[in-house]
Amino acid sequence: MTNSTVEVVKKCCCSKFNELALSAVNDIKSRIGRDGQFLNWIEKLPNIQLSSLDEMEKMVKTAKGDNFTDIAILGIGGSRHTTENITKLLGLDGHVHFFSSVEPISFERWIKTLNLDKTLFLVVSKSGGTLETTFGYQKVKETLEKHLNSKDTSNHFVAMTDKNPEKSALRRIVDSGVIKLSGLVHDDVGGRFSIFDDATIFTLLFLGLSKNDIKDMLNASLDAQKEFLNPDIEQNEALKLAKFNIKAKNMGKSQHFIEYFGDEFFGTTLWEKQLKNESLKAAISTDTNVGPGYLHYNAEADLDINNTNSFFTFVYVKSNEKTFNAVMEGVIAAYSAQHPVSKIVLEDLSLKSIARFIELKHFETLYTGWILRAQKGNITSPDCALDEVLQPNVEKYKKEVKKALSK
Repeated sequence: MTNSTVEVVKKCCCSKFNELALSAVNDIKSRIGRDGQFLNWIEKLPNIQLSSLDEMEKMVKTAKGDNFTDIAILGIGGSRHTTENITKLLGLDGHVHFFSSVEPISFERWIKTLNLDKTLFLVVSKSGGTLETTFGYQKVKETLEKHLNSKDTSNHFVAMTDKNPEKSALRRIVDSGVIKLSGLVHDDVGGRFSIFDDATIFTLLFLGLSKNDIKDMLNASLDAQKEFLNPDIEQNEALKLAKFNIKAKNMGKSQHFIEYFGDEFFGTTLWEKQLKNESLKAAISTDTNVGPGYLHYNAEADLDINNTNSFFTFVYVKSNEKTFNAVMEGVIAAYSAQHPVSKIVLEDLSLKSIARFIELKHFETLYTGWILRAQKGNITSPDCALDEVLQPNVEKYKKEVKKALSK
């Protein structure tokens, strides 16, 4: 039995899709393990983490000591949403806190919710110079210095950053001793694909998962990656989802709504929105919701007869609850009568199921973007990274912010 079932409610067939799917799978396979391709989350990263679990466990024990019960993560984008996704799915979010803002009221309200004597701060940034993360670190350090009446806050922070001090300001802080413990943001992974990087593994161990739990999760990830690198669309659910997305796009649908049912998916909605919008860019605009609450306002627009550019994917965990099943059956019937609809039904929220689901989303995204481009003749050179793993447009706003700061 698989850990999830993918079903396209309104059937979508796409001419030449199988040929393009085979090309996409083969191209991605040819890039795995190569520097500069930002695909090291396939095979390489899970194996690195499996081999270094003992060291990570020791670091967690040292950092946590007998004092800290909570962990606060200072990071933005993939440095936050990846860990936020998995901790919420596992129901471990009661003792983890996230901050990504540069707005002072937000910081003051957030920091007041924390017990500073019981909270360890995890600073996550590949470059070590991410503005929002740097702001959060500096504000927390100032607050801790006042609280502790000491300039030495080194035991209250752990850093996750590039290993090279020439590339990371945060690594230089670690090397100076201002932060004593650190792990890595690994090379050629990319934030939105970094869910099994050091920051998440550290956090899960801190929150009580065992090494065996982590091993099971990482091995399930590796198994799922092999599954989703199968070019046979009948056996590859990631390709089925990509086919659905592409057919909808070819029908003139450009707004994809991923509708999750269950509060446990709140972190997932943030992660998937980042994953899809950074990877697919303007080709398909993705939004996410948690149901059923959104139905009481969005359904009015979603089911308006003038809504002709939307398509939908419903995601939920299999249940025996009659009310829940009635809601899902009725909602999907109403939406599929008007729009292209697919659904993903998870068997449970075990570590193995979650790991497989994460890889399903990773590969769905890669295949969707690759094949959409290929339909237009846009094939990426083997020497260049795929568009789906890059984010050049984010730098445009960052450049303008730097100009404003320099005034």
